[in-house]
Amino acid sequence: MTEMRLTLRLDANGTPLLGHGKIRLLEQIGQTGSISAAARVMGMSYRRAWLLVEAMNTTFTQPLVSARPGGGGGAGLSPEGEAVLRLYREIEDAARDATRAPLAALGAMCAPMP
Repeated sequence: MTEMRLTLRLDANGTPLLGHGKIRLLEQIGQTGSISAAARVMGMSYRRAWLLVEAMNTTFTQPLVSARPGGGGGAGLSPEGEAVLRLYREIEDAARDATRAPLAALGAMCAPMP
């Protein structure tokens, strides 16, 4: 049986809003305290990570990522960023629970894959 995995992308007014890449970036920023460190962990350029953060910060009413105060550099998730991350994971869990049986049925219908 083929193992199926659901990936979630949220669009707003026909425009991509959040997906597993941006969510993973938010998680890494929260864990590392740095956009550049998060980018390194994910194997992406700092510029790409910064552009994604800038897009998220301007898409929501409040920034999701903020600079750490104190002049030492670094970044962290704002309260809104933490809430967006939590809500996305809740939606993802609910979608996974709701689609478990149909995904298993589809997996059983797939030809074996290497």
